[in-house]
Amino acid sequence: MNIALAQINVHVGNFDANLKKMLDYTERAKKQGADIVVFPELATVGYPPRDFLEFDDFIDQAHLVVEQLAKAADGIAIIVGSPTRNPVVEGKDLYNSAYFLANGRIQQVQHKTLLPTYDIFDEYRYFEPAAEWNVVRYQDKTFAMIVCEDSWNVGNENPLYKINPMDLLMEHQPDFIINISASPFSYDHAPERVMVLQANVDLYNMPMYYVNHVGAQTELIFDGGSLVINQHGEVVDEMPYFEECLRVYNTDEVEDGQEMSGERPRDKMTLIHDALVMGIRQYFQKLGFKRALLGLSGGIDSALVAVLAARALGPENVRCVLMPSQHSSDHSVNDARQLAQNLGCQYDIVPIESVYHKYMDLLGPHFLGYQSGLAEENLQARIRGMILMAFSNKFGNILLNTSNKSEMAVGYGTLYGDMAGGLSVIGDVYKTECFELARFINKDGEVIPDNIITKPPSAELRPDQLDSDSLPPYPELDAILYQYIELHKSPQDIIEQGADPLLVQKALRLVNINEFKRHQTAPVLRVSKKAFGMGRRFPIVAKYLS
Repeated sequence: MNIALAQINVHVGNFDANLKKMLDYTERAKKQGADIVVFPELATVGYPPRDFLEFDDFIDQAHLVVEQLAKAADGIAIIVGSPTRNPVVEGKDLYNSAYFLANGRIQQVQHKTLLPTYDIFDEYRYFEPAAEWNVVRYQDKTFAMIVCEDSWNVGNENPLYKINPMDLLMEHQPDFIINISASPFSYDHAPERVMVLQANVDLYNMPMYYVNHVGAQTELIFDGGSLVINQHGEVVDEMPYFEECLRVYNTDEVEDGQEMSGERPRDKMTLIHDALVMGIRQYFQKLGFKRALLGLSGGIDSALVAVLAARALGPENVRCVLMPSQHSSDHSVNDARQLAQNLGCQYDIVPIESVYHKYMDLLGPHFLGYQSGLAEENLQARIRGMILMAFSNKFGNILLNTSNKSEMAVGYGTLYGDMAGGLSVIGDVYKTECFELARFINKDGEVIPDNIITKPPSAELRPDQLDSDSLPPYPELDAILYQYIELHKSPQDIIEQGADPLLVQKALRLVNINEFKRHQTAPVLRVSKKAFGMGRRFPIVAKYLS
């Protein structure tokens, strides 16, 4: 039997486009001799559809897509993920299902059993778990058809669920497993994905065909990396990252261990770079936007965002605005100008000193008797935010936020100023990782001026200001933040690892008291296993560690 895995990029709620793409891939698979073509989890609607699932019309349109695909299942079978209505009154109204289509009609439907409700997942909000498990018999093969998480309860020291669906399917003695998935990207997720699927293969002693989404949906990025693993646990093929792909596999050749590509290289900075470029591109394409805008300060964060945006959208579609104040150094302006010229992006220089003095003339009588400080510094950031939004409104460019994860974590940013924007590009990239990413970008020649990478970070909101005036050195800070945010370690755990107790206390307090800022920021492109946004839910009004 020949099985085609269709690693595709669909768009949430774009039923016509999703159907057209799947019909095209079905025809391509058929021409390549495939007996079955396999599409990802919830491919009819896109993942995650979230509360669109509460609309009857949304479910109706999804089912129409399934019916159209069933008509195309002539001379080839189709497996596709789509929501299904639950006919039983008790329980949730929907299932998350895998459809098997053949001979022009729906032949079989298998519902998802294990519904993730952690991090970015919230499936039990909408779906009922499966209560029946059946294999599919097609041509001379019998196979198990399962959905994503149904493979993820194997090989875990602390399993989330009490059952494994494959245990219930084994009595039917399937020949192999087909898993349709929506597994979001993080830079360290691919090895875990391989390990989990190999654990399934080892346990059930049969090959696994696994297809994943590719593309991005708002802040979530899907890297593809679909897999074929033979019964010996060997990776026969891992499909490309960050690109659509169709490949056909012969089941006999897979079982014989004929390797195509094996596992792919997984350099952290390559993955983060490619993920962010795709995340920007998809956000703009799927919303119908074309042109981006950002404030270019001469610092490393805005430099990174400028490069990534230029690579995602084309330099002709990226506009940079340089807004020097009385505290901006000449080298910052020159570095920013040089970067824009290196990229070939349009840039404008809009000095803000005169605007700042106008505001101070206005506010002076009200500020009389109070020492100059944070209000005056933040005023500069808010003037810049106002100018950028004026450019956005006038010219239609979407403003990109340039805050990094370290700044977002501890609140080192100004609401309605430098934290403005429609998309946070590097809000899941720590400052130390920003330096790594900049060096990666420059590996084949200087794109980002070297002075931007080597000079001490500064917001330049007061004379001779450095980030280190307000924050500890970023290597120390980021190490603490990683332990707390990603690994959920307690203050004592972090201190026992050698961190300074006062620094730990200060850093964790800053994280928790600045939750209100993060609730008001743009969607953050997710590249780590714990990003700020939909996967990290903390109360604003709380006392713990604050």
